[in-house]
Amino acid sequence: MLTDVDGHTCIDGLSGLWNVVVGHGREELANAAKRQMGSLAYCSGYAGSSNARAIELAEKLAGLTYPSISRFFFTSGGGEASETSFKAARSYWKLKGRPAKTKVISRQWGYHGVTLAAMSATGISGYWPLFEPRVPGFVHIPSPYPYRYEAQTGVSPGVAAANELEHAILREGAETVAMVIAEPVQGAGGVIVPQDDYFPRIREICDQYEVLLVADEVITGFGRTGRWFALDHWGVEPDIVQFAKAITSGYFPLGGVGVREEIASVLDRGSTPWMHAYTYSAHPVGCAVALRNIEILEAEGLVEQAEEKGAYLLAGLGAALDDHPHVGEIRGLGLMCAVEFVKDRCTKAEFDPAAGVGERIGEEARKRGLFSRLRGDVFCIAPPFVTTHTQLDRIVEILAESVEAVLN
Repeated sequence: MLTDVDGHTCIDGLSGLWNVVVGHGREELANAAKRQMGSLAYCSGYAGSSNARAIELAEKLAGLTYPSISRFFFTSGGGEASETSFKAARSYWKLKGRPAKTKVISRQWGYHGVTLAAMSATGISGYWPLFEPRVPGFVHIPSPYPYRYEAQTGVSPGVAAANELEHAILREGAETVAMVIAEPVQGAGGVIVPQDDYFPRIREICDQYEVLLVADEVITGFGRTGRWFALDHWGVEPDIVQFAKAITSGYFPLGGVGVREEIASVLDRGSTPWMHAYTYSAHPVGCAVALRNIEILEAEGLVEQAEEKGAYLLAGLGAALDDHPHVGEIRGLGLMCAVEFVKDRCTKAEFDPAAGVGERIGEEARKRGLFSRLRGDVFCIAPPFVTTHTQLDRIVEILAESVEAVLN
């Protein structure tokens, strides 16, 4: 729950910004920060330096992430994690004798941050205009978006959407493509859950054309979809995984990337140091908070709760809204759901943006005690894992009332 400056309380329907997974007011996390600040508040994480908490966190993550991921680099957040992935991929291919492999392929509706290169990878066009020109070398392909992606006949929609990657690699030239970056479930783009055969085909294409697969798990990592990391839903492992947000439940800014040992070993063997680091890389306080946060997730079974509560929330939304003539789709995975509103359910035609339908529904929800975010006319819901079933019921009730108030 959140309380505003006027004393009104509301349900935090998006966990802050997808990150406050263990809920607000957890003194355990504040105490972990206090203890670390009292012993070692800061030290440099530049090459040749580390600290006990960072090493301990890296060892913990090696046991939680994908089996092939074993080496970690810590940042201040998700945007820096994206920049780290870009630079790691370029460095890797240069050291492998393939210096032309520099391009990054991402997807429409993908969100990877707003630093200049990360924004260039982000596939939501509203983030671009004031900051053009974008960084060259970033290519976008269509999202798998099951509700709207139109596949050619003779192949499943998931495989067809994945084949968009192959088309782009062939168009650009495989010798120029370093990596593809993809969120397992696209979050800010509207909670887009891919088809089950999508990522297995993506992995095949990356292997065939020697392109690194980077999983952007800044939103999905640490249990949001009911798995510690979301590509596990489809039995796929990435070459690089990036994370942030829920690793500390937002109590301290921390992110990072994990890479396969083979990638790290190539960087280790370079003739010069890998000249990439931030002032706050491997911040000991952030790492201490992350370790305590992971303890809470494990001890309280919150990843499993996210799976169960997500299914409960999705069923509730379906029961309340599925037959509404302006509800196009209700979708989700774990505690990551969305309702997409449309002008015409049969044709999937969208409302005129000038009508501000999503914005008006969001305002009605806030009046009733639910705060969340929208992508146009897509209402996103991703509450903390500790949200009770009663509060989940109230989320459904508020959204249904808000839809009635705007679209009656």
